[in-house]
Amino acid sequence: MSNQTLSKVFFPTAGDPDVVPLYLDADEWTEVREERRPIAEAVRHRRGPVPNEVHSTPLRISHVNATGYITGRRSLRIPANERVSLGTYFNAFPASYWQRWTTLDRVVLRVVTRGRGDVTVYRSNARGVVQTVDSASLSGDGRHTFELPLGKFIDGGWYWFDLTASDEDFELIEADWAAPEGVAPNRDGRITVSITTLNRTAYCLELLAAIAGDADALEGIDQILVVDQGTQLLRDAQGFESVEASLDGRLRVIEQANVGGSGGFSRGMLETLDAGTSDYVLLLDDDVAVEPESIRRMRSFASYTAEPTIVGGHMFDMYDKTKLHAYAERVDRWSFMWGPITPDRHDFTSSNLRQTKWMHRRFDVDYNGWWMSLIPVPIIREIGLSLPVFIKWDDAEFSLRAASRGYSTVTMPGAAIWHVSWVDKDDSRDWQAFFHARNRLIAAMLHSPHRRGGRLPVSNLASDVRHVLTLDYYAVALRQLAYESVLRGPEALHGEMKTRLPQLRALAPRFRETELHRNPEDVEHFPQTAYFGDDPAADGSKPSGLSAYRFVVREVWSHWFDKSDAGASPSVHLPHGTPWWKLTALRNFAQSNAEGSGFAWHVHDRKKFRKLLVSSVRYGLRIRRQWPELSGRYREQLWDLTSIARWRDSLGVTPGGSAVEAAPVTPVPEDAATPRTR
Repeated sequence: MSNQTLSKVFFPTAGDPDVVPLYLDADEWTEVREERRPIAEAVRHRRGPVPNEVHSTPLRISHVNATGYITGRRSLRIPANERVSLGTYFNAFPASYWQRWTTLDRVVLRVVTRGRGDVTVYRSNARGVVQTVDSASLSGDGRHTFELPLGKFIDGGWYWFDLTASDEDFELIEADWAAPEGVAPNRDGRITVSITTLNRTAYCLELLAAIAGDADALEGIDQILVVDQGTQLLRDAQGFESVEASLDGRLRVIEQANVGGSGGFSRGMLETLDAGTSDYVLLLDDDVAVEPESIRRMRSFASYTAEPTIVGGHMFDMYDKTKLHAYAERVDRWSFMWGPITPDRHDFTSSNLRQTKWMHRRFDVDYNGWWMSLIPVPIIREIGLSLPVFIKWDDAEFSLRAASRGYSTVTMPGAAIWHVSWVDKDDSRDWQAFFHARNRLIAAMLHSPHRRGGRLPVSNLASDVRHVLTLDYYAVALRQLAYESVLRGPEALHGEMKTRLPQLRALAPRFRETELHRNPEDVEHFPQTAYFGDDPAADGSKPSGLSAYRFVVREVWSHWFDKSDAGASPSVHLPHGTPWWKLTALRNFAQSNAEGSGFAWHVHDRKKFRKLLVSSVRYGLRIRRQWPELSGRYREQLWDLTSIARWRDSLGVTPGGSAVEAAPVTPVPEDAATPRTR
């Protein structure tokens, strides 16, 4: 049996210089080392002399436009006497992940070249220490194979190689990372791609065209399902026919009512089960640009894992293409809040893979966003489909549920999409505030190891207080609707998928701050933009510790007794990002939205403030008091909420395949979960 390719070395085809650093690196780098005295409070318990701390900052000392080196999807031409490193996000090999999660004990690097030059193979460890592993001098039509062990990467580390031209041009014809000869995958790897779309026809068509244009990615795909939940139908979009033809019968568009991402992706899971031909379903957002090789890599990795494993891809910023949103994410069980456990918004042009020492560690995650997530069909059969929560927390909850049955989620380096980031969004203030609050509570009731939810009830109250103090009354009203929904229990969740969103939007006109003003001239005596300090996002004066409690009590007291301010114009116009604790002293202000398309006018209303604040306190106490009983109800009904039969009924889908109901899932407490063994 020939070697099976695990991942191919490849390059961008569009010649976009913004993305080149993710594929190849022709620059010279160094480090700037600086000694600093440690903060006194951090070392006050230590005796004797305290040495200075040494900090290293990556520094790029050249800026080579390497787009001219790219000669094809898999080929490069390195000019004479120049050097290029493939120790990059897309072309280095994440050896630690393959050692930890797959049954392979070796990987084979195959390199085909033309001309005279050197190929040097490197490895790193979890601390980012780099070592030379092997090298070969090639000439003419060269071909070399390096067999590399995977036995020393338990905590982290990568493999990669550099190309150095001699006194003539040196060409890379192709290269790839492969399994040893004769080592077969543990399972098959056929994929159904499921895309949920809502009135984003242009994005969706570009995504489909990108997949259709890559034969390697397309080879492993059984079908591509597009669940269209919008009013601007994909079928009616210009260019649909040509994209459909290029997919050679694999495309199937399903039109259904808008039941959110959880409803759309559950439909994709259900159709995959009914078809009975795929081993995995790959969930993709519609507003993404995909690197098609990522699909093949995820499929290959999943096929070699010791046990069925959810494999996720990373998310880069669509409009700042070398910025990585988050490398690894987990759920803090005490506050039950999701978030990155690594530096977010990492920029590979400021610090490449080789210089970013923390990125050489292996990070184990709790979940991966459903912007790109490959889920084995056996896991779906065993634990059910998505929780019926419309949007937010469906991806995290699914992975937590899978983990309770011993199934892992891996965020796979080298597999990624580009997605419109959240830099220009603030969904904590609009209708999505309801789903953030409700679904976080539901996920916690299902999976929190703490009897009364740990810090979550207090965290909810703190968020509500912050919103009322910044005059975001609509957000608090939505959050309280979320508390009501949770307290009613799980029975209504499926029905709410179609009815809740119109209710939330209908509530908006009652709150002044929900109206978006695009032209300041429409408001009489509109003020100039004001900044609180040189940097509106600076937190130097942020209250903390006991002073924070005193600050909040003082501000609540002030808002409680101050009269409503219904002035004819805002007193000040503030930019987005002004810290909340600098807004609490204001009673009438305008603030720009995150995307910069307009501003909202916030006005103090004593009646709303009092009513919302008192209600939030009551809801918090009630949720904490009823937590054990509520948590028990949600856990008891989890299987019914996520079962194939229940989703068929909600979506109005009749059985059309070989899907068979699995046994009901009884959630296992996290501290009692038994990991699966080989």
